[in-house]
Amino acid sequence: MPTVEELYRNYGILADATEQVGQHKDAYQVILGGVKGSTKEKQLAVQFIPKFFKHFPELADSAINAQLDLCEDEDVSIRRQAIKELPQFATGENLPRVADILTQLLQTDDSAEFNLVNNALLSIFKMDAKGTLGGLFSQILQGEDIVRERAIKFLSTKLKTLPDEVLTKEVEELILTESKKVLEDVTGEEFVLFMKILSGLKSLQTVSGRQQLVELVAEQADLEQTFSPSDPDCVDRLLQCTRQAVPLFSKNVHSTRFVTYFCEQVLPNLSTLTTPVEGLDIQLEVLKLLAEMSSFCGDMEKLETNLRKLFDKLLEYMPLPPEEAENGENAGNEEPKLQFSYVECLLYSFHQLGRKLPDFLTAKLNAEKLKDFKIRLQYFARGLQVYIRQLRLALQGKTGEALKTEENKIKVVALKITNNINVLIKDLFHIPPSYKSTVTLSWKPVQKVEIGQKRTSEDTSSGSPPKKSPGGPKRDARQIYNPPSGKYSSNLGNFSYGERFRLGTSSSRD
Repeated sequence: MPTVEELYRNYGILADATEQVGQHKDAYQVILGGVKGSTKEKQLAVQFIPKFFKHFPELADSAINAQLDLCEDEDVSIRRQAIKELPQFATGENLPRVADILTQLLQTDDSAEFNLVNNALLSIFKMDAKGTLGGLFSQILQGEDIVRERAIKFLSTKLKTLPDEVLTKEVEELILTESKKVLEDVTGEEFVLFMKILSGLKSLQTVSGRQQLVELVAEQADLEQTFSPSDPDCVDRLLQCTRQAVPLFSKNVHSTRFVTYFCEQVLPNLSTLTTPVEGLDIQLEVLKLLAEMSSFCGDMEKLETNLRKLFDKLLEYMPLPPEEAENGENAGNEEPKLQFSYVECLLYSFHQLGRKLPDFLTAKLNAEKLKDFKIRLQYFARGLQVYIRQLRLALQGKTGEALKTEENKIKVVALKITNNINVLIKDLFHIPPSYKSTVTLSWKPVQKVEIGQKRTSEDTSSGSPPKKSPGGPKRDARQIYNPPSGKYSSNLGNFSYGERFRLGTSSSRD
């Protein structure tokens, strides 16, 4: 192995050769041998090898291997310098290999090295995006778990920082193609990250691009298969996928396929759903997703069938008055619970789909069923009015910090829920039933009404997402839907008819 003096001498030969440097192959090979020396020799080799690398293409493999040895050296300063210099080896056909090496180096636990690897990857990305993606996806598909995980996170965080001239249409097409391969076998967390990656691509922010993403999510959700409510993984996969699909839906990108699947397969099994997520009100989670999607249905082949399933499920949460119950089970002092959180979702979904078949209640149901439904609506509305009065009284005069307490925040949400139900019930009491009113779901941000915009008589907000202005946030700034905590359902979603409101409990009668 060469000494320090020999390394300097051969460095001088190459430096003095100027245009004829490529003729001194022996001198460069001496420098390559420096990686087998002590720390001092390695410190010189790590600087000299990349400096003259481009002049010796026939020694490319040997030079890259030597630099790789230095990237794995025990001396942290040598490792860091070796990583920093790696982009200089990313020339021509060597670039995918360098990208592959850098991707493997993402597994380091040294934060300074990790940042150097990230910077080196970004550097070669700007040289050749396709070649760099080849190295990254090679490790995502075939590498160790820790490398796969960090390579995916690199793409999800760094792609959006690259300029348009790097992320060309061809590059984005390659990302989509390679991502589809990975999506054949991913975890839930990986799927969410890949949806973040893909939804941030310019070419997929068009209507056709968003439709492609919806189809990708539908395939991942396995909507062709029969739903298995007792399988936590099956339930979790459907929810994960649907959460990713919801922000993609619009008036031009329809949710019809998902809504039909939820109505046909999920609603009938709502009470038997199982979830691996501790503390999640799985039934409310499903109903919230259905409500959000119901605004964006297109033409629906099974519209009447879906409305019937929604109607039947809604009846389960809208009890008859105790004195009118046929079997008398609810007679006496025991009053039925009114589950407002569930009813808001179901009523909203029914109201949205009902717009497409406005004569459903009058022409598709027999007179007896319609009469029964109106009795339930009236009974529910009476309990609703009591609850709304109690909530308004509890919040009266409270502003600023007082409204920020956990107790009052829950009351504010409860008031939104009950006001929404009130508006929708009023619509259904019209003769014939009306579907004109619009509400903002209680967990969604309220839309501001522009000056001059017409307000409805019952509500000032819209049930559809606001149109984006040209200067609005980009796709990757959209918030991903988060599952609810379930506390509104347990604390305020239930109300015992005729009982006085207290936070989390119901005690004395009116």
